[in-house]
Order: sequence, then structure tokens, then C-alpha cells
Amino acid sequence: MRQSSLVVVANRLPVDDSVAPDGACEWRRSPGGLVSALHPLLQHTPATWVGWAGGTGPAPALPDIDGVRMRGVALTRDDVRDHYEGFSNSTLWPLYHDAVEQPVYHRRWWEAYQRVNQRFAEAAAEAAEPEAVVWVQDYHLQLVPGLLRAIRPDLRIGFFLHVPFPPPELFMQLPRRAELLLGMLGADLVGFQRAQAAHNFAQLAARVLQLPATDRRIAVDDRVVRIGAFPVSIDTAEMAALAQREDVVRRAARIRTDLGDPQHVILSVDRMDYTKGIEQRLKAYSELIATGHVKVRDTVLVQVAVPSRERVEQYQILRERVEREVGRINGEFGRVGEPAIHYLTQPFDRSELAALYRAADIMAVTPLRDGMNLVAKEYVAARVDGGGGLLLSEFAGAAAELEQAFLVNPHDLEGLKLALMHALQATPADLAARMTAMREHLRVHDIHAWARSYLTALDGSGRLAARFTPA
Repeated sequence: MRQSSLVVVANRLPVDDSVAPDGACEWRRSPGGLVSALHPLLQHTPATWVGWAGGTGPAPALPDIDGVRMRGVALTRDDVRDHYEGFSNSTLWPLYHDAVEQPVYHRRWWEAYQRVNQRFAEAAAEAAEPEAVVWVQDYHLQLVPGLLRAIRPDLRIGFFLHVPFPPPELFMQLPRRAELLLGMLGADLVGFQRAQAAHNFAQLAARVLQLPATDRRIAVDDRVVRIGAFPVSIDTAEMAALAQREDVVRRAARIRTDLGDPQHVILSVDRMDYTKGIEQRLKAYSELIATGHVKVRDTVLVQVAVPSRERVEQYQILRERVEREVGRINGEFGRVGEPAIHYLTQPFDRSELAALYRAADIMAVTPLRDGMNLVAKEYVAARVDGGGGLLLSEFAGAAAELEQAFLVNPHDLEGLKLALMHALQATPADLAARMTAMREHLRVHDIHAWARSYLTALDGSGRLAARFTPA
């Protein structure tokens, strides 16, 4: 296999689950933010992506996509159950999201996490040229930097965490906390979404490992590991261009017509996840209808909830609760041809999402905890007309940048209702001023700026970061 000077290592390969008869393979936009973030950067860039293709058994041989080589890592059914569904998504995910759900600990999950991380590290080592840059992504692979450094000390290794990193009092609950910290510290640069996460990490390195640490540097043996905040973003120009396409503009108008031409369309687009605050949002909306502050014939809520991790019990239970609540609200407040909530669980392609963004007067993004939330940024980028309002949880990473949004504490039901009414009643001038400021921020702080910032800090020379400067 040919080696690469840039290797991205992530849990999943960014490809669809099936290859066409002619051997063609396409980028797959995952329900989460990782592929959406990295896809614009790696198109037409010589690189290798190491990841799991989604099936069990031997890793399939996959063709290059846009010049990016796909290197599959084989996982067994036990690996998927214990590494992905177990330690990654039933132990780390809830703990890193403020223990919204109680984390679960099993020793065999940790053993699988070690085993799978070793496999990813070996695949990355094989794919990388001498002195190459390897960029490891997210919580599934926190041991990979340390394991990879042991195999290939010549490599420049970066690690980026796309989800929140918890405060010490939560992280200290982990039975294998020292091993996880040491794994991440195998990197030359550890990146987080927010400065608070880097601060949490430094505190833990000092407390658990007794290492000299500041919020920017941690001394490990004879090395210095740099840490910092690098807020991830989107391809702002790409989303804006998509939203201006004639077919998307027509589709947006058609969506409003199909919804009955209401005065207000509220949109939410989430993965089906207990961190997204879907149940709190539905309860707040139903109470506004019940008190008469919102009338069904005048206002419509479109809730897109794309299923994910459907084999994890917590997610199955959540979906049942959400669907029961949607049914209750529509049964109690809807009329024939006028449901209170339009509930959709299928994924949408980019053009349909852009049309939904343009059709929505208010975008409600109210997670209980989120690393960044790129949907909020996509909505702002799509509003090339300067209209629309963004209702945004202050516990989403995006809140630190999109300060002109209608910020809200989603745990506060009354506050959530008031913020939604504030957004619905805002004047066009107020909405335009807010949207203009947020769009200008995203224009400057787009996905290319994120990549340049992180890779310049990692590489030092600036040569790698120069690849991600658009022509």
C-alpha cells in the first residue's frame, strides 16, 4: 500500500455503506459533525483516511475518493458491541456530556477499547510516510496517539476532540482515567473545541499524572505537548452557494406551501440523541400551544431527528419517548391537515437541508451539551437573505462564537419558552442585524481557517496548512 504524508484517523470512514457495481464510492455525510467538518478539507488533497467501513469481518478494499485513499480497519461483532456501542458510546459519550445519562462501566468494554485502538494505531503507522503528519480524531480513539508514538516516534501526531471534555470531577469517575490521559498525551498537539476543555485537560494531567501543566503546555518526559482551543467550523461559502441555487430557493418556497403557508416555521435538525434536548424542546413548545402563546394554524414546528446508535438501549428508549410525546402533542393540539409538529426521521441530502434552512423562520438548536453543533453554523451560512433567527443553547460550543443568537439555558423550561417567543416576536430589523453579524463571523472563521489554525500549530512550518487555503 502506498504511504501518505497526511493521514487522518477516525472511527468511521466517510463512505457510503455500499459500493456501486462500477466500483464508484461516494463521500457519506454522517449524522454527526466529523465528516461534515473534514470533507471540505480533504477533497482533492493527497491524504489517507484510516477508519472502519461500517461492517464486520475483513476490511473491504475501497477505491480512492477525490484523491483520498481509504484504508479500512477490520472490526468483529464483539468489537462493535464492546468498543463502539460499549466503551465509546455508553461510557465515554454520556460522561463527556455532563452525565446527562448515567455512564456504564464494564471491564470487557475497556479491553475492547484497548484492542481496537491498537489496531487503528498499527493501520496508521503502516499508512504514514516517514515523518508524516497523522491527525487522530475524537473520543473513540483516545489511546491511538500514545500507541502510535510507541510504534512510529518519527511521526508528527495531532489529536482533536470533537465533543466536550468534562470537568475533573466527572472525568475522575473513569476507572481507567490515567491510561486515557496518557493516550491523548502521545500527541504533539491536543485540540479541543473550547478553552474550558483545554483547562479541564491540563488540570487532570496535573492531578492524575502529576505532570507540570498549564492551559497551553504539558511536560511529558522529555517532550512538551501543546494544548489549545480550535473551534471547528463549516465550509461557509459552499453552504451559501448551495442556498442560493434556484432549485433550492424553489424547494424552500414549496416547503412553506406544503406546510400550509404558516406565519412562522420553526425548524430543529438533530441526531436522535439524549444530549440534544429534544424532549425539553417538545415540552416547551407544547406548553406554549396549551397556553395560547402559539397557535397551530399560525406556527409549525418541523422536527428532524435522524436515528443513530440504534442498537444502544438508551437510544431505543429515547426514540420511543420522543415519538410518544410527538403523538401526544399532535393528538391533543393538531387538526386534520394541521399537525402541530411535523416529525421526520429520515436523513436529508445537502440541498434539501439548505431548503429547510431557508424555509425556517426560527432554527431551534437547544442541546443540553454539545461540542460545537455545526447545524447552527449551517443555518446561519444558508441565510443568504439575511433573515431568520437562531435560538441556540448556551451549552453548545457554537454559543461562544454566535453571540448574536437568542441564547438560552435548555434546562430552564420557562426560559426556553420565553426565548422562543422572543425570537418569534423579534422585528425584521433585529433579526437582520443579528444574522449579519453571525454571517460575518462565519465568513472569517470557516472550515479552512480552522484547519489552517490547527495544522499550523501542529506542523509548525505552515506547509501542510497551506493546502487548506482555498484558491
